[in-house]
Amino acid sequence: MNEFFTQNGEVIIRLVIAVVCGLIIGAERLLVHKEAGMKTHALVAMGSAVFVLISEALVQKYINLPGLNPTMIPSQIIVGVGFLGAGAIMLQDSRLKGLTTAGGLWVTAGIGMAAGLGFFNLALISTILVLFVLIIVYRFEGPIKKISNEIDPSEK
Repeated sequence: MNEFFTQNGEVIIRLVIAVVCGLIIGAERLLVHKEAGMKTHALVAMGSAVFVLISEALVQKYINLPGLNPTMIPSQIIVGVGFLGAGAIMLQDSRLKGLTTAGGLWVTAGIGMAAGLGFFNLALISTILVLFVLIIVYRFEGPIKKISNEIDPSEK
């Protein structure tokens, strides 16, 4: 068993960091009663990390294969998570809902990709910045919306 962890230590660390970052972002979403919570964000981050790890392994295994493009898998992560995010966006009473959730899933995928590639500082700093946007910027949004609603539409 110890040999398993010795041989796979780097992979385990990358996946754990991706999951932890996803869980942290998902916890904030859960606290504000949003659709995609801890499990969703953790799975998106880990899934992105897994696909990047697969891409990295393919490059190492087939380095001399003509036509191998190591950017294909990571680029498809972005498309796939975009599709997932589109499912989170709804029109309700002529208002779009779920845009922040979709954006959160998208950036969580990027954080998972960073962790999967071993860019731990990028993953952690990005997670902190996502929390800054979701928590701190949210506090400023309310007063700004209130001011915006008070402004006469003809003066805009």
